[in-house]
Amino acid sequence: MLDKKFYTNRKFVAIIATLCCLLWGSSYPAIKNGYLLFNIASNDIPSKFLFAGYRFIFAGLFLFIIAKIQGKTVLNLSRRNTLNLFLLGIFQTTLQYIFFYIGLANTTGVKGSIMNSTVAFFSVILSHFIFANDRLTNKKIFGCIAGFVGVIIANINSDMLQFSFTFTGDGFVVIAALIFSIAAIYSKKLTESIDVMIITGYSLFIGGFLLVLIGYILGGKVSNFTLTSSSILVYLALLSSIAFSLWNILLKYNKVGPVSVYNFLTPIFGSILSSIFLNETILEFKNIIALILVCIGIWLVNKI
Repeated sequence: MLDKKFYTNRKFVAIIATLCCLLWGSSYPAIKNGYLLFNIASNDIPSKFLFAGYRFIFAGLFLFIIAKIQGKTVLNLSRRNTLNLFLLGIFQTTLQYIFFYIGLANTTGVKGSIMNSTVAFFSVILSHFIFANDRLTNKKIFGCIAGFVGVIIANINSDMLQFSFTFTGDGFVVIAALIFSIAAIYSKKLTESIDVMIITGYSLFIGGFLLVLIGYILGGKVSNFTLTSSSILVYLALLSSIAFSLWNILLKYNKVGPVSVYNFLTPIFGSILSSIFLNETILEFKNIIALILVCIGIWLVNKI
């Protein structure tokens, strides 16, 4: 087990946070291909709940297995810790993805990506009021603005001309981002008394189980399990378990604001990887400008 000094090293934090965002960004094309392979229509929200639920259940089970191999206690939890983990699973996984999927179904992918990037703003602002050592500064404000502008530039196309705002579309995506930010801070609090891997495992498993339950009740269906489709599901489960575990470790040992600003990289990576794996144009000047702005934003927020 690495010590606290290693986890708070700026270079390590930058590498791991970027890796997490790269993994989350890779889920964009993976999920799109998963919908095609599992015959899930774009407007079939219950089946999307079911698909996401399977993914997170497998991710949670994977972490439980690793924790057990490492000799960690998985099942013997106090009543208070069980309740805390159940609440985290509901918010961090179930509620967040319910709002996210319904929101995406009622807005464009471009606007959804931009709205979801507000998670960095929420995290920086909330941590200002919750943690005495993570106050807002001008550099943090300008850093968040630079990152947000970068995300907007990366998503510029004809959809940007549509300035309409729908509560069940754009609004729900923003709510999902807010829930993610609140849950991240809550999980940071839980790491004071519970192992990070156990926290992440329960959050994913409980949240995934509830998504499966809701998906089944609403008539969702996931079929056509083949080697290719199953491989994508396994990949999505592994990236979730790895990314969320590493992210929670970073939040445990570092301030929320400087870590959360890396979230601006996720839609950038998602755009680039979608271009690669979905055979779209990637070598665009706007992507370079967007990445530069996001990096400037990250640098400003982390600059003392």
